[in-house]
Amino acid sequence: MARIELVTTIVAGPDAVFDACLDVDTHTRSMGRSAERAVAGVTTGRLSADDVVTWHARHFGIPWRMTVRITEYQRPVRFVDEQVSGPFGRWRHEHVFACDPRDPTTTLMRDVVEFTAPAGAVGALVSTLVLVPYLRRLIARRNGFLARSLTAPTID
Repeated sequence: MARIELVTTIVAGPDAVFDACLDVDTHTRSMGRSAERAVAGVTTGRLSADDVVTWHARHFGIPWRMTVRITEYQRPVRFVDEQVSGPFGRWRHEHVFACDPRDPTTTLMRDVVEFTAPAGAVGALVSTLVLVPYLRRLIARRNGFLARSLTAPTID
């Protein structure tokens, strides 16, 4: 099983970051490069416990469809989305939100993604060489978008 863990600092409270991460429209805007969009289930607004959304995107020039369910939901501390159907043998993405102990005006957002690719040993090799680096960049880019969209500009 492949594992990716990222920590992103966002200048906003945990409530705001938690809500932004569950907002379908914000997700769609953050994933412009892959033209990701919600096509079934909850297709606009904010996801909640047990909600299901089907995403359609283009990665590596190939169209992909993945349906996920919010399987764990503890606002504003954490939530988990897991693949119901899609390209992975298994997909689990845990999102954890906590105030930064060094600065209470910021949130430390931790993403932990665990997944397996289909196709046995070949899939494991593809995961290591291609999918882990690609997904790490994809999640980091999304997190950067969230950080920029939630950080209010300062006025001097």
